[in-house]
Amino acid sequence: MPTSRRHFLHRSAALTAATFAAGRPDAVWAQGKPLPEAKADTVILLWMGGGMAQTDTFDPKPHTPYAPGVRSADVLSTFPTIDTAADGVKLTAGLENIAKVMDRGMVIRSVVPPDLGRLLHSRHQFHWHTGYEPPQSVAVPHLGSIIARTRPPARADIPGFVDIGQTIEGNPDAETLKVFHSAGFLGNEFAPFLIPDPRDAVSAMRPPVHMTPLRFRRRYESYRSMMKSSPVLRQAGQYHQESLLRSVENAHRLLESPTAKAFDLSLEPKAIYDIYNTSRFGLGCLLARRLTEIGVRFIEVTTEYMPFQRWDTHANGHERLVEMKKEIDRPIAQLVRDLEERGLLRRTLIVVGSEFGRDMMAEGKPERFIANDGTIQVPERMSDPRHYGMHRHFTGAQSVLVFGGGMKQGVAYGATADERPMRVIDKPIALVDLQATILHAAGVPADLAYTFEQRPVYVTKDGKARPALDLFA
Repeated sequence: MPTSRRHFLHRSAALTAATFAAGRPDAVWAQGKPLPEAKADTVILLWMGGGMAQTDTFDPKPHTPYAPGVRSADVLSTFPTIDTAADGVKLTAGLENIAKVMDRGMVIRSVVPPDLGRLLHSRHQFHWHTGYEPPQSVAVPHLGSIIARTRPPARADIPGFVDIGQTIEGNPDAETLKVFHSAGFLGNEFAPFLIPDPRDAVSAMRPPVHMTPLRFRRRYESYRSMMKSSPVLRQAGQYHQESLLRSVENAHRLLESPTAKAFDLSLEPKAIYDIYNTSRFGLGCLLARRLTEIGVRFIEVTTEYMPFQRWDTHANGHERLVEMKKEIDRPIAQLVRDLEERGLLRRTLIVVGSEFGRDMMAEGKPERFIANDGTIQVPERMSDPRHYGMHRHFTGAQSVLVFGGGMKQGVAYGATADERPMRVIDKPIALVDLQATILHAAGVPADLAYTFEQRPVYVTKDGKARPALDLFA
């Protein structure tokens, strides 16, 4: 469901193009097998787009303060370690609020990102969100679309999948972002409802101020009729034509439903609003809590990926992370508290993740320790504060934080080495298995397949991923 008519048309055209490229299917359906009982009614993915440095956030290492002349290779973490509410679980300074709720959560320090050849944000983001490596001959769906299709909300006036905070139009990586912000062959009705700015979410739930309800309904009926008669959509195949029409009907149904109030942040008490109001991400967390209350199945809130900005810390990483932590620390902790107070945390899975980890010296695989490949030259000794936290892309390990959803609480799972290369040394979890774990919590088996072009397409690659069951309590 789109946030504007122009955006809707654009996404519809993109879907049609993807359908043509994938073979114009006439039908899509789930294989007939019983689904397991879900442990979580809602999954909230808090996406740290850009590559979050694990040793400066959830996997602290010995801290070396900045000083001119310090050897770059001696810096493992640019933040000191802090205690948390969970015995023996440490985080880094700047995450004091999250530290206070760690007795309700678990930090997984042993996630192993895949080796995708070329180490690009777009490739790893695509893989994280779909479970498949790009490019694919099939328009594979986002994990959120899989959950929305397999475990739809209880009522038709509730969207299954809402994505909050990512600007796509105008983003330098817009085309690659569009590829995985999609339901792919599952159909447009399961695509994410995109809300770039949560402060404007309520405007997407209202007709234009100059339009009377009668005129708005007539425009909707005319538009629906136009869509039915579109020769382009007829070529796309019956299933996708019907799916697109259903997405229009669902969007209109939501506009006229009382559940649209969930998108109105002005209804929140000022004291609560102010706690979340650190940024668009912070208010996105507030919106995510409200959408969880009405039964949305999958919600993604992102700090927004922009190349060389925010978590994409190739230079001046320490100062950048000081600011990023201010954005996420209070809202994530408050989201956990709010859901717990409402009795929703146990049945909600919160996942804080990013496309890969970071290290100051290695680019890519751990064996490329202190490798200079032309992307960035790490000085042997620091001479400027901008050198402090010049984090490079690292696929030897990354940390993921989880709350609720039947997961264990108050523990750290897995471990990485305390010296370079800081690869996983205990209880490794391949990213595909983490994805299977998220799906398992939502009641979607990793070997579930949807039939497409007369062959099965699995919700995890080849249906071979396995959930890490020892993460659950």
